[in-house]
This record gives sequence, C-alpha cells and structure tokens, in this order.
Amino acid sequence: MNTGIDVPQIQRYGALYIASARLKSMSKWKAIIAAVDIGNPLFYLIAVGVGIGVLVEKGSGTSGTNGIKYIAFIAPALLANSAIAGVMDETVFPTIEGFKWRKLFFAQNATPITGRQIALGVYLSALCRAIFSVSVYYLLLIAFNVVEFGSSILLIPIAVLGGGAFGAIILYAAAKIEKDDQFFNILGRLVIMPMFLFSGTFFPLSSMPIYLQPIGWISPLWHATELGREAAFDYGISNLMVAVHLTFLSTLVAIGITLSMRQFERRLAK
Repeated sequence: MNTGIDVPQIQRYGALYIASARLKSMSKWKAIIAAVDIGNPLFYLIAVGVGIGVLVEKGSGTSGTNGIKYIAFIAPALLANSAIAGVMDETVFPTIEGFKWRKLFFAQNATPITGRQIALGVYLSALCRAIFSVSVYYLLLIAFNVVEFGSSILLIPIAVLGGGAFGAIILYAAAKIEKDDQFFNILGRLVIMPMFLFSGTFFPLSSMPIYLQPIGWISPLWHATELGREAAFDYGISNLMVAVHLTFLSTLVAIGITLSMRQFERRLAK
C-alpha cells in the first residue's frame, strides 16, 4: 500500500525536516521573538549611546578603543552576544524538551530520521534564529549611525559564527543533561555572565588583570568580537590573530557538532 511517504527523501534530508519543524514551532512565538530581538538592542543602544558612552568618551576620549567611538567599539560584542543568546535559547530548551520534558526526539527517531540528523536539525534552526537576531541588531546599528554600511556587513556572519561556536558546545552539554535542576543556574551564573563581562565586551581584554584574561581567551564571544572590530573598523589586529580567531571558532563548531550528534545518537539508542 502506498502511504505517500518518501522514505529515501526523509533519510536523506532528515536534518532539514527537523529544522523546518523547529522553525514552525518558533513561528508560534514570532511576536515575542521580534519584541525581544528589537527591544533589547534598542534599549542597549539608547543606554550606551546617550548614557554610558557619553560618560566614557568625556572621561578618557577614545584612547582606550583605538580611536573608535565607544558605542561603535562595543557594537560587535553586542551583536555576537545577541547571536549567542539566540542560539542558546534554541538549542538548550528544545534539547531538554526533546529528551526529558516531552520526549519528542524519541518519536522523531522512530521515523527514518536518525539521532545525528535530529541534532543537526536543531542546530540549523538555532542558527536561523541567530541570523534573524543579528540582522535586526545590525539594521538598528545602521539606523543609529553606529556603523556605516559596507565592510561592516561582515559583522553579521562573524557574529553568527560566534553564536554557532557557542551553540555547538552548549547543544552537546544540553544533550548530556539527565537532571536539569541546577543546569540553568550554572549556565547563567558561571558561564553566560562571566563570558559577557570578561570577554572584552566593554573594554579591551588587555586592560584586564592577567589572571582574568584567560576567560576571554576561551570565550567564543571574545574571538567573534575581535573579528567583528577588525572587519568593521580596521581595529589593527594582525593577520595571524585573525587566523587564530577563525580557527578557534571553526574548531568549536566542528567539535561541538560532532560530539552533539554522537550524544544524540547514543541517548536515543537507550
């Protein structure tokens, strides 16, 4: 009997089916997502542009930011952080939901779709959320005259790469979670907050005490921020360091996705 289901196509494009399902699920919350992705950067830009940024520039000018306006200096970091936040939301919660809260992944895995494809599909949909968030943020930066349209467009793929690097690792971490009692507290207080504060977001990493700088060195946010500043403002980073930043972020993506796919497959086989 012909069921109308193209099994070979499902097996071939399983990850895209999962990503499509996740995007449809996100669309139910499109008003909230849009409000967050517009409201957060808008308030940040107003607060920094009218408040903190003015005070910083009055106090020390732009000597600590290589001659870049303070609001422009932190813009790449805010973009990268927006990507990280978007990817985190769309990897952590769906993964715990899929394995623990509603066990959707087990139902999906009962079809020809494999655990590896489920992991990849969740990751791809999270990248789509990051692209949307960063694109909205970038348009606001243009509207506020923080950056000029041109080479600064590279801020979008760089920020998404930073978000993707963090998301790949956090996807694996979420897939490992059996009990989520303290997971969100640990993630927020011991990972997200230190990463945001100590990754050269508001001032150059080199101005921090040497014992705190390693937090930035292992942070996807710092690597993406440095690349963004170089792309948008010719920040003065050497070609070697550009290669180091790109290699670090790309390596995190590769390692994180590989581990995530294996963990999804292993957990769904139980």
